[in-house]
Amino acid sequence: MKETKEMYSSWGDDHGVRLGNIKISDLHDFKEHPFYVVEDTALFELARSIEDKGVLVPLIVRANPYGDGYEIIAGHRRKAACKWAGISEVPVMIVELDDNEAVIAMVDSNLQREHIKPSEKAFAYKMKLEAMKQQGKRTDLTFSQVEKKLENENPTLQLAEITCGTDENGCWNVSNTGGKINPNYANEKLAKQVGESRAQISRYIRLTNLIPKILNMVDEGKIAFTVAVELSYLKEEEQYELHVIMDLEQCTPSLSQACRLKVMSQHGTLDMDAICMILEEEKPNQREQIKLRADSLAKYFPEDYTPKQKTDLIEQLLKEWYEKQEYSKQESLGSSLGRAR
Repeated sequence: MKETKEMYSSWGDDHGVRLGNIKISDLHDFKEHPFYVVEDTALFELARSIEDKGVLVPLIVRANPYGDGYEIIAGHRRKAACKWAGISEVPVMIVELDDNEAVIAMVDSNLQREHIKPSEKAFAYKMKLEAMKQQGKRTDLTFSQVEKKLENENPTLQLAEITCGTDENGCWNVSNTGGKINPNYANEKLAKQVGESRAQISRYIRLTNLIPKILNMVDEGKIAFTVAVELSYLKEEEQYELHVIMDLEQCTPSLSQACRLKVMSQHGTLDMDAICMILEEEKPNQREQIKLRADSLAKYFPEDYTPKQKTDLIEQLLKEWYEKQEYSKQESLGSSLGRAR
């Protein structure tokens, strides 16, 4: 690695930070990284920007605790874009972090993305909360989120000398707390940092109990978030049975149906027959509806008619039309029989 400390002379060795260039082949993705790197138009544009201007924001890495090379803390998209652009070496900031510190830094560097899937939030919140509850060993290294957009990628991380714990802006730090952080304290702090209620964070974390096939349906918008939370209480085997039936019937449960599935599961009475029976029920939003534009029909009604009076009149006229059609069929049938004789 070619070190370039002179670029950041204000950061001394006491921060445990080194700047330099590393081959992409020596970089490894963060273990159980919850955020997807999608090869889409945005990644292509990032690759074009890197081709033109280079990597303007160094990747944040640490020595790989599972083998050779380095583990990426922040910069998975930049790494993918560099590979796409044919770049073999990237600038990095090497920091000394334990596992809990690394998880918090990794999650914070991704949570401000513009588009985050429910499953990404679910696993990210779970990982960060668990790390926060066990945090409290380092006193000399901290990170803060950067909200300003940068040319290559948003957001990234920067070093900051701040006090122990987390501040009101959601910045986090590492300090010696003399043991584990109080679980309730960690829950409240995480809620404050990400701008969600503790209950909503708990709901997201519930999604980690879903089987991958159903969780994918949540990410794709096929199953509503509130429905998915209720389904997360089903046993794994029950979830697989539910997915088979949803796939066969091409339907998904409503919130009311999901709650009933949950209750039956808790009482040990949920099986494939019960799932089929519940999903086969007609839901209000599945009933066929015919919509008519009110302005196009207004000229046919008295001005003082209410919407209900208009509906009643349309139904009455349709009923009369139907009865007239049935009467005509009967007359036509009688005429045909008479000619046959």
